[in-house]
Amino acid sequence: MSGTTTAAAELRRRAAGAGANRWVVLVVLCVSLLLVAVDATVLHVAVPAVTEDLRPGGIELLWIVDVYPLVCASLLILFGTLGDRVGRRRILLLGYALFGVASALAALADTAQVLIAARALLGVGGAMIMPATLSILRQVFPDRRERALAIGVWSAVAAVGAAVGPLLGGFLLEHFWWGSVFLVNIPLMLVSLPVGRLLLPESKGDGRGPWDVTGALMAAVGLFGVVLGVKRLGGGEPVVSVFTVLPLVVGAVLLAGFVRRQRRRTHPLVDLAMFRRPAFSTSVGCIVLAMLALVGLELIAAQYLQLVLGLSPLQTGLRLLPLTFAAMAAGLAGARMLRRFGPRRMVCAGFCLTAFAVVLLTALGRTDDCALMLSGFVLLGFGLETTLFGAYESMLSEAPPEQAGGAAAIGETSYQLGAGIGIALLGSVMNAAYAPGLTGGVPGVPASASAAAGHSLGEAYEVAAQLGGPVGSALRRAAADAFVHGLHVTLVVSAGLLLLGAVMALRLPRGMRCEEVSVPAPRDAVESRVSV
Repeated sequence: MSGTTTAAAELRRRAAGAGANRWVVLVVLCVSLLLVAVDATVLHVAVPAVTEDLRPGGIELLWIVDVYPLVCASLLILFGTLGDRVGRRRILLLGYALFGVASALAALADTAQVLIAARALLGVGGAMIMPATLSILRQVFPDRRERALAIGVWSAVAAVGAAVGPLLGGFLLEHFWWGSVFLVNIPLMLVSLPVGRLLLPESKGDGRGPWDVTGALMAAVGLFGVVLGVKRLGGGEPVVSVFTVLPLVVGAVLLAGFVRRQRRRTHPLVDLAMFRRPAFSTSVGCIVLAMLALVGLELIAAQYLQLVLGLSPLQTGLRLLPLTFAAMAAGLAGARMLRRFGPRRMVCAGFCLTAFAVVLLTALGRTDDCALMLSGFVLLGFGLETTLFGAYESMLSEAPPEQAGGAAAIGETSYQLGAGIGIALLGSVMNAAYAPGLTGGVPGVPASASAAAGHSLGEAYEVAAQLGGPVGSALRRAAADAFVHGLHVTLVVSAGLLLLGAVMALRLPRGMRCEEVSVPAPRDAVESRVSV
């Protein structure tokens, strides 16, 4: 290696390490992300125990499950841009504190209303933590090569958290009461607060102009309405229902007003000029499409494994683990792949590999084919994580450092919106393909029973159990066959969306442009720590 190259490499290392040991900072940020990711899924297995203890109504139970991701998605832009203004480390540490307090309230909740409020506070804490982790990572790793490796580790931890949630919840419920799934957060937060305060560097944006409070509230309420409407569609609510249409319309109007307001302001809350950069806007679109496919398919796969194959929730979680392990491997190998192939080929190949995996899974039927399922899930996990890694890395690298919080919030919001749209869209496709197999009538089964069974596979099994005998067995077989047919149709639609994502990814840069990093002054690199 030449002396010039060695000197340049040393220059990058000194710049990246200014103010803190960047790899220790990465560990602290990954622990933060792990907690948020686990908490998003840990409650799913505890729902029956919560229902038995607190006796919530149908609407209350829905809010217990949905209020956390709903509030979190709504406030990402607000807290992401606020972190750019007042300090990302400060917002992160406040998020730690709020997350710990809300976890204690949720664990000790004695009514459904208290649990809903506690879950909403957890959502606020999550919205403070998630964009702060990415934006601090963007500041601590100014060199794109090292940042790519850090994002790979970060994304692998996110995959672990999503998978560990149900498994951890199942383990805790076997030994303790349902509140234990929240108490596990508290000791980790008690450690994270002082460690984060000691080790994490403070950083801000340029601080020009006042923070747009009105714009932040418009974005928060608008996103709340849109995400709520999308979730109701995904839950099978009527499209024409006022409780579905009204949030969507109000949310869309507020978001349109937010965009218009930001374009007119001298110092906007979110610099929409970032979307004029093809790499940034394309990356955001790729995140939405990737999450749309992942979440919708995971939901349908869980129903297939439990209701068609008859696996227990724990067995279902174990069957989905190969997907998680493959995602972890793709995250850890992502930096090397990005350097070798560049964003365009990496994201495009990730979409194509995922589409191939989805088409492969159309061979699944009513019998358990472990080898086929293992192959499909491994390819699915590796392909999707490759896509998400390349998209996130390109998005963060295209954003100016002073807009890191806003850019991270846009990425996380795209992630949440893609997940909600995926459940709504693929769930609707599934229902449209499943229902005709039963509503057309099953020989020997009353028309009213067939119509009720057409609502969902779970309801079909309940109706079949009530009918009993050969008639009930016939309805059960017909429902399972209809579900498998609907699964195949949904997989084909999903493959088409993934191929659309591959075409979209062609707008990304061909190569990984690594800017030279100069050693900044202390104030420019990492501002001095401030108390919270």
